[in-house]
Amino acid sequence: MTSEFPHTPPRKSYTFSDAVNAEIRRAAATGIYDIRGGGTKRFLPHFDDLLFLGASISRYPLEGYREKCSTDVWLGTRFAKKPIHLDIPVTIAGMSFGALSGPAKEALGRGASAAGTSTTTGDGGMTEEERGHSKTLVYQYLPSRYGMNPDDLRRADAIEVVVGQGAKPGGGGMLLGQKISDRVAMMRNLPKGIDQRSACRHPDWTGPDDLEIKILELREITDWEKPIYVKIGGARPYYDTALAVKAGADVVVLDGMQGGTAATQDVFIEQVGQPILACIPQAVKALQDLGMHRKVQLIVSGGIRTGADVAKAMALGADAVAIGTAALIALGDNDPAFEAEYQKLGTTAGAYDDWHEGKDPVGITTQDSELYNRFDPVLGGRRLKNYLKVMTLEAQTIARACGKNHLHNLEPEDLCALTLEAAAMARVPLAGTDWYPGKNGL
Repeated sequence: MTSEFPHTPPRKSYTFSDAVNAEIRRAAATGIYDIRGGGTKRFLPHFDDLLFLGASISRYPLEGYREKCSTDVWLGTRFAKKPIHLDIPVTIAGMSFGALSGPAKEALGRGASAAGTSTTTGDGGMTEEERGHSKTLVYQYLPSRYGMNPDDLRRADAIEVVVGQGAKPGGGGMLLGQKISDRVAMMRNLPKGIDQRSACRHPDWTGPDDLEIKILELREITDWEKPIYVKIGGARPYYDTALAVKAGADVVVLDGMQGGTAATQDVFIEQVGQPILACIPQAVKALQDLGMHRKVQLIVSGGIRTGADVAKAMALGADAVAIGTAALIALGDNDPAFEAEYQKLGTTAGAYDDWHEGKDPVGITTQDSELYNRFDPVLGGRRLKNYLKVMTLEAQTIARACGKNHLHNLEPEDLCALTLEAAAMARVPLAGTDWYPGKNGL
């Protein structure tokens, strides 16, 4: 007999969603945690939650075709004999040879040099392709010390001491055995085909006093020529920035949790760290409290995608930004042209994150010669140069609209927030008001 009342439609749990249930089943079946590359996929407050207040009567805009808006930046002016001068404030973040193929590293160097900016080595040492095609190359000095030697420190244009990364602050790196090729094994002094885990902390220092000694050691090795960066993950940016400055850093690199990684635990990517929007104002305040804002430069990274993101980061007080995931996409990563091959791997273009498996159809995140030979580093470098050019033009367009003749002249007063969360994090007024949460103790 049919009920006179309609059935209630079945409802699925928000807490136990399909994705959560699938992970429970995967964990129950395998007994190991999920490893993947890329960055966080959860929704987080980001630069899209901020808007610029263009000039009209109360502010005077610049004419885009007649009035100059400069984009250059000096990095390492505090102590280094040879600070770096870049044409644009968008740099390429550290991504290792091992995580990326040799041709991909070459393409990053070609594109960055053509655009007038720097690239960064990442874990695993310096490749000749990278040094040869990078006009300005930053050498990452990581806890693993893979491939590190004094000669390469001297060949670099700057040194970046990596303390933390936004995708995994407090955690070390991974490079699984299928990507430890003969060349990677030789550069890292590792056995071929064996999983590699990088340490989460440096072996020869345990705190800021030891960091100061390490920075002095690096300066002595390089005759005080090279700027010394210190890279921190977005965990406690106020105190970490202050301690990096007191230890003698020329530049602080701040990486928020939207930043990517070659491989780590999914739970790390999604559950540890803070959005870059929350990190920048805290780091800037630390620099201001120490009287070092603009004297020690601040580079920020983690989810930078457009010239608008660049301009917003700089309006909040950054001197430059770094891009990683966006640079790989510009090279051709997750290209829909390879959709059929992504499908064979059980994924789809735009969602592929199994970089640790070394099966990237595009040839960017792999050590398989058959795959990486598909990738043209000359074309990839040209694509990256074009992307960096567009980002810079977009940022200039916004700066001129705000009446600024240099990107560094953008300021928090040029911004408003669309949400309470973004207003509180960025410490800029909620749109239509002159208030943000916490202002004047309210």
